[in-house]
Amino acid sequence: MGLDLGTSAVKCILVDDSGQVIGSHSVEYPLQQPHPGWAEQHPEDWWNATIKGIRALLEKTSVAGEAVVGIGFSGQMHGSVFLDEAQQVIRPALLWCDQRTAEQCAYIESTVGEAELGRLTGNRALTGFTAPKVIWLRQHEPEQYARVRHLLLPKDYVRLRLTGAFGMDMADASGTLLLDVAHRSWSQTVTERLDIPMEWLPPLYESGDVAGHLLPEAASLTGLAAGIKVVAGGGDQACGAVGVGVVRQGIASVALGTSGVVFVHDDTYQVDEAYRLHSFCHGVPGKWHRMGVMLAAGGSFQWWRNHFAHEELERAQLEGKDVYEILTSAAATAPLGSEGLLFLPYLSGERTPHPDPKARGAFIGLNLRHEKAHLTRAVLEGITFGLRDSLQLIRESGIEVTELRVNGGGARSPFWRQMIADIFGIPVVTVNSTDGPAYGAAIMAASGVLQEDITTLCEKWIHITDRVEPNVDNQKQYEAYYQIYRGLYGTLQHTFHQLSDLAGH
Repeated sequence: MGLDLGTSAVKCILVDDSGQVIGSHSVEYPLQQPHPGWAEQHPEDWWNATIKGIRALLEKTSVAGEAVVGIGFSGQMHGSVFLDEAQQVIRPALLWCDQRTAEQCAYIESTVGEAELGRLTGNRALTGFTAPKVIWLRQHEPEQYARVRHLLLPKDYVRLRLTGAFGMDMADASGTLLLDVAHRSWSQTVTERLDIPMEWLPPLYESGDVAGHLLPEAASLTGLAAGIKVVAGGGDQACGAVGVGVVRQGIASVALGTSGVVFVHDDTYQVDEAYRLHSFCHGVPGKWHRMGVMLAAGGSFQWWRNHFAHEELERAQLEGKDVYEILTSAAATAPLGSEGLLFLPYLSGERTPHPDPKARGAFIGLNLRHEKAHLTRAVLEGITFGLRDSLQLIRESGIEVTELRVNGGGARSPFWRQMIADIFGIPVVTVNSTDGPAYGAAIMAASGVLQEDITTLCEKWIHITDRVEPNVDNQKQYEAYYQIYRGLYGTLQHTFHQLSDLAGH
């Protein structure tokens, strides 16, 4: 069983011993935003949804609870679960998308030292990470902070409830800003300088390691058998990469969700000196990964659909079609480069390669010839240019990417897949597994139960279903447009900041 504890829902899947998905079920839970920029959830909601999801999945698939031999976890990263001495939740968890900790990030970098922090943790201090949330609690809720005895991430709290055992995997721990990523151990330097007690931090595991066994009371609640193995699992990005087989050097993935993630396997630990890429432990034992994150990939296309595609939405409803198929079909009628029109996809600010919350979106090059099809194509091309920025950083770091595996909603479009191949200049493939992080979590569970390594399981279970080669002529034309695109942020940065300040955000 693979469980993916996401931001909006937990997804539960069952996989047989040949890697076939037998069934899946999702249960949603709410997100609280008590102040602008804050994002919290109640860990009890995760627990209740997990129990409900497991029971519903067993019922839906008619699989006996005794037939399930292992559970693996994927989870939203960075969220802080504060527990007291009795393992009770002290306050709602602060999530990865919570933005309240800018001052705490500055404090961390000045206290640890930016260069030392980067060398040890592979990253700068970002508001999404866990350590700034701990500092925030100490500064703003000292009475609650005084009660803290344990610090966990979201999926690790649910696993604690299932097994009674504390634990965290290397991949998810990499996003706490408290891990010595190179040595795969908690950093004594960082914890001492930030005055965060080491004893609050749980034991560390590789993703396929067994981290506990199902308690009798949890077995009764879920319908599963007591004593089955529960593995450590991984953060959602590492699990998603395992779920599409990004487990060897040279293979990268692009996740085309609301955000866009370019993820590459790395056999060695390396840090981008400017910290434009994230360097984390991988879900593959003893390996690492580097990752670029674009904040509004599919989110930019969704924005375009919501506000400028009313006719297409009506047509999709009448004809029973996917509105995105209608939009991409129209985009395909516009010429490559959208007749000199470029789109900057910084609608939510940006993270990689420009860590700038005040970056803004823009259409550049509009003229009277441009129609909606041109603008739609420019949106898709702009998103893809933005994703290529992360690939450029990966290439500059010395990793040669020979194959790109695409997943997420945007991966369903053959037109977009060809565009990605042409702009990136490398083959783009899709694979048979489409359940993302939950499937990666199930592979990790199988690794722990079957005592077979994760890489071998991926190569047995995951197969390429489609392969798109770059069109050489298109690639040359896109290269010229991309070089212009790369220069636009630097040209417009000051203007973006002026406009953001005038608007008051």
